[in-house]
Amino acid sequence: MKILNILEKPLPITSPGANAVVDFAGLTTSAVAIVTDRTVGGRPLVGYGFGSIGRWSVGGILRDRMIPRLMRADPEALLDEAGLVDPFRCWDVAMRNEKPGGHGDRAAAMGALDMALWDLRAKAEERPLYRLLADRFRGGEADREVAVYAAGGYYRPGKGTSALEDELKGYLDLGYREVKIKIGAVPLAEDLARIEAAIRVMGGGERVAVDANGRFDLARALDYARALAPLGLRWFEEAGDPLDYRLQAVLAEAYEGPLATGENLFSHQDARNLLRYGGMRADRDILQFDCGLAYGLPDYLRTLEELRLHGWSPRSIHPHGGHQMSLHLAAGLGLGGNESYPGVFQPLGGFADVSEVREGRVTLPEVPGVGLELKAGLRAWLAEAFELAPA
Repeated sequence: MKILNILEKPLPITSPGANAVVDFAGLTTSAVAIVTDRTVGGRPLVGYGFGSIGRWSVGGILRDRMIPRLMRADPEALLDEAGLVDPFRCWDVAMRNEKPGGHGDRAAAMGALDMALWDLRAKAEERPLYRLLADRFRGGEADREVAVYAAGGYYRPGKGTSALEDELKGYLDLGYREVKIKIGAVPLAEDLARIEAAIRVMGGGERVAVDANGRFDLARALDYARALAPLGLRWFEEAGDPLDYRLQAVLAEAYEGPLATGENLFSHQDARNLLRYGGMRADRDILQFDCGLAYGLPDYLRTLEELRLHGWSPRSIHPHGGHQMSLHLAAGLGLGGNESYPGVFQPLGGFADVSEVREGRVTLPEVPGVGLELKAGLRAWLAEAFELAPA
């Protein structure tokens, strides 16, 4: 098996609406295609990946550094004993001569490349990625179903509580039983009205999470904590800057309900610092590390080891991103659940077209790889952008 070419393209995932910090108009991510000399049905075997959802494309890092390193390498050095492309060996080559620290866009670039490598590997082994992961890292035990929640409730001009209620009713119709909505872009009283509307629609605070996307300073985070405490919410997410571990620790002392954070931490070192210094509580809090933004699976496995060393269960992780790679990790590695974007960030948001959410849970299709081609809109974009017919 030999890698013939690695391609990168910016994938538009523009989406209407905003959170408390970012307007998503014009948003892109980096999509990667790894073309090999193997064929399936007369077409080349290709692995596809992307740098998750919510941050901009990082093509320069891929095209200038990571992809050239792989293409210059001895092809045999990228293979394992079975003669197949080895994602771990490729990861080491792609990250060669990168200095420690600086976990930002580089982490998303490696995450996109790594996703394509694992999609390729699972296709080469002719099995779904989650089963490959379960066999390698979990003694063959895989979760056939994964708990999922619908992330929405974005701010849009003229969108009042009535429109929010209609949106959430739509998620219930799709089979979701838990939702997450945005907070922090409007005054507290207005946010409380939105949250109370969400609770009415969903049937209880335990079915509603809220996300400030890092907007608050400590004083405002504590103001919200006092107001949210009686509501019994599923969780209160990312109140302050993701690297302000002291703010997170003080908030945890003041707020007894579950807290959530981690989607904007891009390395196992940052995850370790959160567990050491962020005051997070293993008996109730939620971690949201997204491998697509955090160097991919090799570093994610190191993050899971940090959790074990600090007394946390993998079930505490509900990955950010609402994408199929995280869904495979949740099923294959035994994580607690997964985010979903059923209404936004297309063509990436949501899962395979054949997947159906039932009572807040979803099963994974039994097809080789990650299954990105099972989303019709994404499949069409990949074929046109890379001038390839996905196998």
